[in-house]
Amino acid sequence: MRLARILDTRALVNCRFRAAVAFACRRAVVALAASLLFAGASLAADRVAGANETMNMEPGARSAALGSATMAVDGDYLGLVSNPHQLSSVRYLWASFSHTAYYEDTRYDFASAVIPISEGQGLGISFARFGADDIPYIREGEPLPEGSDYNTLSYDDWMFSATWGRRLFNRFDLGVGFHLLYRDMDQTGWGFRGDASLRYRVVDELYVAGLLKGWTSSATTWESGEFEYSAPEFYLAASYSLPVAYLYGKLNLYWQGAGLLHREARALGYETDDDVGGRIWESPLDWLSGGRGGIEFAFDFGLSVRAGLSSFTTFKSVTAGAGLTIAKFLRVDYAFESHPVLSPVHRVSISVSPYLFAHAPKPEPEAARRGSAGSSLLGAEPDAPDEIAPEGASQDAAQPAGQADGQQASQATGQPAGPAPEAPAPQAPVVEESSDEVLETAPSGGVYWEE
Repeated sequence: MRLARILDTRALVNCRFRAAVAFACRRAVVALAASLLFAGASLAADRVAGANETMNMEPGARSAALGSATMAVDGDYLGLVSNPHQLSSVRYLWASFSHTAYYEDTRYDFASAVIPISEGQGLGISFARFGADDIPYIREGEPLPEGSDYNTLSYDDWMFSATWGRRLFNRFDLGVGFHLLYRDMDQTGWGFRGDASLRYRVVDELYVAGLLKGWTSSATTWESGEFEYSAPEFYLAASYSLPVAYLYGKLNLYWQGAGLLHREARALGYETDDDVGGRIWESPLDWLSGGRGGIEFAFDFGLSVRAGLSSFTTFKSVTAGAGLTIAKFLRVDYAFESHPVLSPVHRVSISVSPYLFAHAPKPEPEAARRGSAGSSLLGAEPDAPDEIAPEGASQDAAQPAGQADGQQASQATGQPAGPAPEAPAPQAPVVEESSDEVLETAPSGGVYWEE
């Protein structure tokens, strides 16, 4: 009887414990759902156009002179943000710097370094600052200061970028990049974006590339708690190189298209809703007009001249520039960019290779040699292969002249030729002894002696 009461008591305790646990779990679930609901309400995400727009600015002078068709330009290591796949072909350590003076003392400074990890693989690191300094301001309610004794402030965007590129196959190059942005304005904010690109060698020196910009979404969070983001966008680009032996150089053509997934403004002026262009499946010609491109001629002695359009919609967006390679370890580039509304922009960039400064260039890898050999398909014709002589040719050439003459005579008479006469054996020298020296008569009739 006592045992039955104990068992009933334990069962009652277990039942109450299970009920308490279930009630606590329900309360925890409700509290978690409420916290997520309030967090989502406090962190409202606003979809905008151009979040983290500083990441889209062109830093390099070479690409800027080519209409900012950065995706198609190979070897401009200041354009790693839009062109990470070019790291698959980096072979030396390069450090690059650029400076751009925009309107109203706004400046854009950019620095990058590329490091080869292995053959067909490289790493890139970039650091940039875009902003304006010494901006005068007066607090609301304060009197105007006398003279130039103004309080000043600075607006800055600081960007850090890490990119990686690798050659997947003989014709495919992959690139991935992650970019972090810190903004110090009237309030601080952070931005982030991830990109991925792929380049394909169609034939010879013809390349096609694609960039998925913002595959992680381009997101920005502000000190006030606001959260903004821009949806991913996809871009296409192409490049083609043609050797011109007569002018001792190479002609390079570059093109980069507008975005494929979303509508965007085509004109470079003050746009309205009517200036927003269509997507490629809505209006192919309008989509093509939103592209950009450039042409470059690179001489063999290191000089390059460039020209382009940053927008095919107007010739007022013309760009031009030049570059010079000095002793293979130093590159200097200059770009001039016009704008239909704003003032022209001048841009200068410098690239230095410490390895090439102290060492001779490395021999080209086997894949590069095969690629350059295959470039003759659309360029200069390949050299004709050496003719291989028949098997009997060497034997006929090795026959003595007398034997060959005998064979020709037998062919003329129609009778089989007999064996060729054997060559006479060399005559042994005749030795004549005298009292004090030995004379030897040479086979040719001469006489020489030895003591």
